Amino acid sequence: MTPHHKTLARFFLEGDEEGAIEYIENLITDYPRLYLYEDIITPAMYYVGELWENNKISVADEHLATAICDFVLSKIEAQTKKISGEHQTTFKAMLFGVEKEQHYIGLKMVADTFKEHGWRVRYLGPNLGLQHSYSQVHSYKPHVIGLSASLSYRLPTLKKLVEHFRTLEWNPLIMIGGRMARKFELEELESDQVMIVKDLNHLNQWFNEGRAGAINETS
Repeated sequence: MTPHHKTLARFFLEGDEEGAIEYIENLITDYPRLYLYEDIITPAMYYVGELWENNKISVADEHLATAICDFVLSKIEAQTKKISGEHQTTFKAMLFGVEKEQHYIGLKMVADTFKEHGWRVRYLGPNLGLQHSYSQVHSYKPHVIGLSASLSYRLPTLKKLVEHFRTLEWNPLIMIGGRMARKFELEELESDQVMIVKDLNHLNQWFNEGRAGAINETS
């Protein structure tokens, strides 16, 4: 039997919105949302990326797959809003991809995870310029700032952001995620105020251990 993630990737690459939604809706009755995100949707997009890197699909195919995946996530997110709205907290998170970073699917899943736990989320998408990120953070004053990057040459920008956000007077927690967090050793950036998030399971563990509540007590 074809693995779930490859079946889903086929729906993405065929531009089949209805097929992808129906497939996910059938799976969601048997699996928790975290499993769908971490073990089916994420591997599906990595598989698409591998096909593109090996010249088996075009960049247009990859963009189409991303658009369909985005559509699926938006459908799932609509359900999350109904759940989290009943248990909304005062805790705030701001999430964005660093300057010139175009990948955003993983970031959307992180945003949905925060919403599922009742957080107020300001999701700013990919490729946010340095000055825009500074002004948004200063005006919103989030408890958590989530930064996403995929490629190693985004590291200098990532370091600039971390250095700036570590000086903020309300001491937000800075989370670094994305493919860079999975593939590269970023321990040099870690501290009491900076957390490297390897994947959604890692983030979910942070919530389950009550560490979200602990940081907000000091914010």
